[in-house]
Amino acid sequence: MSKKSEKRPVTIMDVARVSGVSYSTVSRVVNGYEFVKPATRERVQQAMDELGYVANLKARSLAGGRSNMIGLLVFDLENSYFTEVVRGIDAELSRLDYHMMISTTHQRLDREKVYISQLASGIVDGLIIMLPQNIDAWLEPLRERDIPFVLIDHASDLGQGHIIRTANRRGAMEAAGHLLDLGHQQIGLICGTPTVQSGRERIEGFRQAFVERGLVCDESLLVTGDFDERSGYECALVLLSREIRPTAIFALNDAMAIGVYRAAESLDISIPDELSVVGFDDIPEAAYLRPRLTTVRQPQREIGQTAARLLVELVEGMAKEIVTVTLDTTLVLRNSTRGPMQ
Repeated sequence: MSKKSEKRPVTIMDVARVSGVSYSTVSRVVNGYEFVKPATRERVQQAMDELGYVANLKARSLAGGRSNMIGLLVFDLENSYFTEVVRGIDAELSRLDYHMMISTTHQRLDREKVYISQLASGIVDGLIIMLPQNIDAWLEPLRERDIPFVLIDHASDLGQGHIIRTANRRGAMEAAGHLLDLGHQQIGLICGTPTVQSGRERIEGFRQAFVERGLVCDESLLVTGDFDERSGYECALVLLSREIRPTAIFALNDAMAIGVYRAAESLDISIPDELSVVGFDDIPEAAYLRPRLTTVRQPQREIGQTAARLLVELVEGMAKEIVTVTLDTTLVLRNSTRGPMQ
């Protein structure tokens, strides 16, 4: 007796092929949108009935098909960097006729594991995880359930999964090199959350800029923040209260750089005349600060679009090999940096 082959789940692309209409037309019919000719709607419905396509998300999941729902796990949505990446994800998923379900951890490691477990219980077809911090706690269970996932802003080279990242080390090295080339030697560095690997890469890039120029990095000028504006403000106060204060501060994201601006204002320190400031990310606010912020640009929407596109390819069986995509950063020179006062 021959072994019965496993039936492949019916997709919206199958319905489009059988009905002879476009992918987007089938999507409009499935989601109940107007502006579809009655004859076309009937043809699509006939194809759906013939193929056994189930449109209801829960019913499709129970039937072994896809929900067309993608889970997204993110720190929070207060930082504009996350918002811009999410916009890229949303735009690409919408184009591909997928939906998004967002969970925020608010930097709590225990929530990361719980939320991933919940999302991977059959609700979603795959997961996008931004700035993962506790991979060992959930990686194996996720693989055991055969849930496709893509990591954003993860710096591991250990083959832990599909990764979308940027050139963090090089971007930070260029930013620090810019300050050193202007003549700054006392440069304060406001680091981020220690568990974030991309932040650690930026610290490495900062140090490397000194090494390449035969200079010594003053480790006492490295302080640890939390990637938010409040911590940038508090760390800047510490640095600017030193007896010999730094002539420049490099904050490892723009949110903390905004905090540096606040601290400088509170101490009546002029930017860039008395203090040069550099950030990282190039969030929309960076161009509206006064003076406008010199920063390292990450292609935030492209990060989101690339992650979403890769995950859908994984879900639909079009990508199998583990890949790491590294997108370029760009140093954006604005008005917040100049040479130190003599």
